[in-house]
Amino acid sequence: MAADQGADGGAVTLTRKDFSSDQEVRWCPGCGDYSVLTAVQLLMPELGVRPEELVFVSGIGCSSRFPYYMNTYGIHSIHGRAPAVATGVAIARPDLHVWVITGDGDALSIGGNHLIHALRRNVNMTILLFNNQIYGLTKGQYSPTSEIGKVTKSSPFGSLDYPFNPVSLALGAEASFVARTHDMDRKHMQQVFRRAHDHEGSAFVEIYQNCNVFNDGAFEQILSKEARPRMLIDLRHGEPIRFGPDRELGIALNDHGEAEIVTVADVGEERVLVHDEHRPDPTVAFALSRLAEQPTMPTPVGVFRAVQRPTYEGELQRQLAVAQDRQGPGDLRSLIESGGVWEVS
Repeated sequence: MAADQGADGGAVTLTRKDFSSDQEVRWCPGCGDYSVLTAVQLLMPELGVRPEELVFVSGIGCSSRFPYYMNTYGIHSIHGRAPAVATGVAIARPDLHVWVITGDGDALSIGGNHLIHALRRNVNMTILLFNNQIYGLTKGQYSPTSEIGKVTKSSPFGSLDYPFNPVSLALGAEASFVARTHDMDRKHMQQVFRRAHDHEGSAFVEIYQNCNVFNDGAFEQILSKEARPRMLIDLRHGEPIRFGPDRELGIALNDHGEAEIVTVADVGEERVLVHDEHRPDPTVAFALSRLAEQPTMPTPVGVFRAVQRPTYEGELQRQLAVAQDRQGPGDLRSLIESGGVWEVS
C-alpha cells in the first residue's frame, strides 16, 4: 500500500478513496467500464505512488470520461490525440506516471497514427485500450475492431472492413510491452495493469470490454463462465502454453512459424511452445496474437511481450545534456535571432 505523510509527520496509508474523485460516474448501467475503473482505483494504493504523481489522459469516447473519476491530474483531450498529448506530458514531466485511456474507435481510427508512433518511440506511458468492438458514445456505429459483416447504423448491409487486431498492431509498431485482459476478471486486470505500470517505456494493454447497450455479448463465446477454461489461453512467462479444462490442449509452432492449437497427447509435451515474453524479436509474440482473428475462438490473454529498450524521453534528455556540455546553456533570444530577422512596422 502507498503511504503518504500526515499532519503529525506520521505515515498515512492510502486507499481507493484517495484516488476516487467526487464526480458521479456516468456510464450505462452494466457497462464494462465500471469494472475497469474499479480495478484501477483499487490497484492505485498498491503501486507506491501518490495521486499528485499521476496523470490520466484520454481522447473522446465513453472510456474517455475516465480522468473525471480519478482524483489525480487529468486531461480530457481531443479525438484520437491522447497519445500525442501524453507524450508532451511525459517529456515535460518525466517524474510523473502517465496513463492513457482510449477506446477502439478513438485509438485505432482517427488516432491510429498517434498510437503507433507513441509505441515505436517507446514513450514512458501506460496505454489502456478499451475494446468493445463498437462506437458507443455516438450510438452504435461499427468500429475498426468490428467483425466483417457487422450490421450497425453506419453499416446496414454489414461492414466490409477487415478489423484491426490491436495486439498485433501494437507488436507491429514495436511496442516494448503488449498485453491483453478483460473486464470479467478483476484480479487478472490488476495483475496486467501492475505489470504495465512497472514497465519502463510504452506499455499497451487491450481490454475486452462489454458494451451492453450497442454490442452486448460480443465476447460471450470466450468470456462466459463455462467457456473460459477451453477458450482463454493464459500466457505465463517461462511456462508451456497449455489450456483446456484438463490442460489437454497446447500451442505449438508449425513449419511456417505459425502458432496453432494442438492436443498435447498427440504431439508430445516437447512440441508445446514455452512462452518467453522477453524475446527481443516480436515474431513469436505476433504469431500468438494471430491465433484468434476474432474473440470467438481460443484467445490468448496476459503479457505477450515485455522487453527493455531506451525510452524516448530518456534519450531526449541525454541529447540535451550532450548539447549543453558542448555549447553551454541555451540562449533562446540568440536562437531566435540567429537567422534572418526583420521588423514589421
